[in-house]
Amino acid sequence: MDITLHVGAHRCASTSFQYYLRVNAVALQARGIAVWGPKRLRSGMLHGLGHQPLSAADRKAAARAQGRIRLNLATAAQSGITQVLVSEENLLGSIRSNLRRQRLYRDAGERMARVAGAFGSVTRVVLVVRPQDQYWASATGLGIARGIAAPTQDRLDRLVTQPRSWRDVVTDLACAVPGAEILVLPFDRVAGRPDTLLRTATGGAPAPREGREAWRLATPPTPVLRAILRERGETTPMPEGDGRWDPFNDLQRATLREIWADDLFWLRAGADGLAQWLEEETPSLQAVKAPGAEDRGYAHDKEGHMV
Repeated sequence: MDITLHVGAHRCASTSFQYYLRVNAVALQARGIAVWGPKRLRSGMLHGLGHQPLSAADRKAAARAQGRIRLNLATAAQSGITQVLVSEENLLGSIRSNLRRQRLYRDAGERMARVAGAFGSVTRVVLVVRPQDQYWASATGLGIARGIAAPTQDRLDRLVTQPRSWRDVVTDLACAVPGAEILVLPFDRVAGRPDTLLRTATGGAPAPREGREAWRLATPPTPVLRAILRERGETTPMPEGDGRWDPFNDLQRATLREIWADDLFWLRAGADGLAQWLEEETPSLQAVKAPGAEDRGYAHDKEGHMV
């Protein structure tokens, strides 16, 4: 069975993609693709895999999680499923943890090794990334909306100087899931285009049209966040203006963009053979009519959408 893990990252159109998958779950299942999203995974399937098992009870919980996953995979195979697409950005960690620890997915390698071990055989891992100034701005903005205090300049400085970049996350993934294909895409390529992400995650399967325009869990704009902070009585100085939330000063922003430029150079240069950087649509991933598609009752346009 073909197993794909879409692991986010957070603030990289993951929630919009998961909405798109839910809308089209029936159509995808008819084509042999099962979608496992947060609603299913967070109901207890992965319980026991989130933390390093240190005690006997922890190890038993992890073993039970593996059992649940393997049982669900076996059931899916018996029902004719040939691909399982898992979409869960919390596999890498959480935004709250990133902000609290001031690290970019510090435990991603350990967490993903446990997840991969539970699934048994992972075909590919899909990661979407964006420039660090945009990522951390979006993460702090969402954090404020969810009750986290506004970042002080000291905390922003620590986010800028924290040692981990996307290169570290990709390297962790390659080490944690050594037999899997690691595919990395830029946020700009998939934002508002969940069908593109689906074709990548499924190796080129035709993508449904419905739900493509949905945009979920966008970071609130600056005036909304200022209003939230005033209501909570916080006095941390806030950015001016009415546009996108951006708490960084010019020097911080320039530093983060330099880190992104280094990541981008590494990815474009081949990522040391650890991952594929899919900045542009490639012939192998352009959606084409699947063999025997006519027999299954679907037609497809030149972009690979179901019509």
